[in-house]
Parts: sequence; C-alpha cells; structure tokens
Amino acid sequence: MSESRRYFNNILPDYKNEGVIVSNDEWRNKVLNVVQMIRENQPYEDNSTSLYIGTGGIAYMFYFLSQLPLYSEEKNEFLDHALKYIDASLKNIKGLRMDNTGFLTRHSGVYAVAAVIYNAVGDTQNADKYLSRYIEVTADYKQHQGSGADEFFVGRAGYLSGALWLDRQLGEGAYPQSVMKDMCDSMVLSGREYAYRHNSPCPLMYVYGEREYLGAAHGLSGILQMILSVPESLHRDPKIEHDVRASVDYVLSLQTPAGNFPPMAGDSQRRGAADPDDLVQWCHGAAGIVYLMAKAYLQWRDEKYLQSCFKCGEIIWNNGLLKKGPGLCHGVSGNGYVMLLLFRLTRDRKFLHRAQEMARFMFTRKFDKEARVPDNPFSLFEGWAGAACFLADLTRASEAAFPFFDIF
Repeated sequence: MSESRRYFNNILPDYKNEGVIVSNDEWRNKVLNVVQMIRENQPYEDNSTSLYIGTGGIAYMFYFLSQLPLYSEEKNEFLDHALKYIDASLKNIKGLRMDNTGFLTRHSGVYAVAAVIYNAVGDTQNADKYLSRYIEVTADYKQHQGSGADEFFVGRAGYLSGALWLDRQLGEGAYPQSVMKDMCDSMVLSGREYAYRHNSPCPLMYVYGEREYLGAAHGLSGILQMILSVPESLHRDPKIEHDVRASVDYVLSLQTPAGNFPPMAGDSQRRGAADPDDLVQWCHGAAGIVYLMAKAYLQWRDEKYLQSCFKCGEIIWNNGLLKKGPGLCHGVSGNGYVMLLLFRLTRDRKFLHRAQEMARFMFTRKFDKEARVPDNPFSLFEGWAGAACFLADLTRASEAAFPFFDIF
C-alpha cells in the first residue's frame, strides 16, 4: 500500500458470525482514562470557544457522559466540568463582534449547549436565557446569503441540527416547529435558485467556497439530511418532497463501485480528479453521506438506500482507519460511528463487532506512533473528546448517535 494513503491498512479481525461481547468495564475504563487526559491537558480558559475545536465541544462531551447511567457515580463531577467549560466559552464570546451564524464553529452552537447544561444543573434562568439567544439567532440565519448559507458548519443545516437537538434534550417544542419548517423552506428555495442559475443536474444544489460539495460538513448531503429531519416540511408541499428525493437520488447516482462518494459534484467525471475512494471521512465521503441514505431509507423505505448504506459500511471498514487521528470529523471515531449507525439500522452484530475493533485500534501502539496528532487534540470534532463520546456509545449501541446528527 502507498504511504500516501490517508488510512491504515485494515488487518483487524472481521466478524465470524458469532456472538459479540460488549464489556461495559472495558469501555468505561477507556472513557475515564480519556477524560482524565483531557482534564490534565485542556484548561477551562481557552481562546477556542466553538463546539468544533474549542471548549464548547468539551463541555458537550462532559454533558453527554453525565447523562449516561454507566457514569452515574461521576455525574455531578462531569456536570461541574461541563459548566466550567461552557462558562469559559460564554465568557470568551461575550462582546465579540462576530457573525452568530455557525453552529459548529461560532456562537450559536455554544448557546445551544449552554442552555442544555444549565437546564441539567437546575439553573432554569440561565437555561431560558441561552435558549432565547439561540432562538434569536434565527434572524441571522434567515438573512444569511451566498456561499455556505445552507451548509452544516456555518449555515442553516447546522443551525437546524441544533434546534432538533434542543428539542430532544429539553422536550419537544423547546424550539418552535414553525421556525424549523420556515428554515427548511429557505434551504429548499436557496438550493433551487442556485441549481437553476448554474444549470445543475440536481434539483437542489449549494455552494461553499465556490465549490459544490457533496459531503456532510459543507455539502449537499448534510443539507438534505436536515430537511428530511423535519418531515412536516415535505408533507405540506409535494413539490418539495419531489425535489428533495430527486436530489437524494442524484447523490446516490454518484456512489462509486467501491461504495464511496466524490467530495464534489462533477468530481467523478472530471479528468485528473483525486481518487474518489481515498477520502472516507465524515466531512467528505461515505462516512457522512451514509446518514443521508439511512434517513432516506427511514423516510421512504426504498431498499436502494439501504443497499447504499451497506456499500458505505464496506468501504469504511476497509479504508476507514484514518491516519488523521481519533476525532469525529476526519478520524477513526467518526468512521466507527457509522458501524453503530448500521447496527441501529439493522441489528446486525457484525457492525457492533466492527465498531469495537475500530475503537480498540485507537489504543494500539501502531496508531499511537503513526497517526497524526490533530491541531486540537482534545477537541470534540478533531480529537479525543469526540472519541470519548464514541467509546461511551459502544455500551449503548441501540441508542448511539453521532453528535448533533441523530437520524432516528
């Protein structure tokens, strides 16, 4: 194998059609060790406030762990850490003149996580305060135009994912359903207008940084998934459902024989384009687009979407031990989460086996010596905070979900 490949050669033992043992003690101990490493190396005070690479994301990790029965003994301690990390994030963004739009990378995501953490510790005044701030940001997203206005990191799709998450954590109706529908309408209109102006073969198309990305982070699949997550937006207008489904089918048509997807529209046809089976990570490729196909299957029960998920699972197993580190966005944990997704979708224990093998790989000498250390090694989306969430979810596989990306 070429050393330029982005992934380790997978020589892990595959499933042998036998029982799969999930040891709560094994994964609990690994999670607690990771948490200790983060606490020893990541101070509360940090200039990076976002959910993606900053203290806001670490606050999310502590909150997430605090809600799991397996960590009931640590619950109060974890909530205390969550509160201190989110307070540091809020302090750092206070008074900053920055565009609020950006769920994973700017203010709004921090407000959402703050509302949930304050609610968990019984501080309803601050919980209501930051929920209100999150809702107020809706106006900024409605006005957001141009490149990236609809994608997951800085656009409407990410903001909508936060609204859906708030409803799950605080109770249905925490975020106004009517506003979610309006947000979906805006995303559909934006996609139609761009597709029309640029003669796209897809009814809905979007641009980020002058590129028509397909992946979950910046592209078409993440946007479509969020629209599908508000089914009322489809039911009230058959033309919307038609365009959304035709767009999902357009993405599906680009899946390679090996199971991956090119990073951008047109890449599969463009001469000199990079190997479409090399980028296998959540932000670009099968490890993110699989969530769209799974959501489409749950929405329409068409087997072609489920078969696409299985193809994604195979290439992620083969090419998904990424050299970029342990994180969610472009690391092993993000790809391991796909195995938990497929387990939830099918209850096939093969995928639970594969998830555990990928998790154990992160603790091997080979990974320790040869994987790249991320720029933000303890963060939620690049580093070990995201890995801790994945490791904890191994013990609750029937409920496991990639952070802010639950399709069920």
